Amino acid sequence: MDKLEIKGNWNEIKGKIKQKYGQLSNDDLTYTEGKEDELLGRLQKKTGKTRQEIIEEINKL
Repeated sequence: MDKLEIKGNWNEIKGKIKQKYGQLSNDDLTYTEGKEDELLGRLQKKTGKTRQEIIEEINKL
């Protein structure tokens, strides 16, 4: 699956991501519907993970 599927409350998901990656700021995790690519790009840059790895992690939450 290569599409980001944000389910439920983004604030809860954001909290879980911040726990795992303490270096991320609220600005890094700002999500605007339709701008998933921007979010993924910021997360890739900060975590060093691939786009696919980030998508899989978020979809599991």
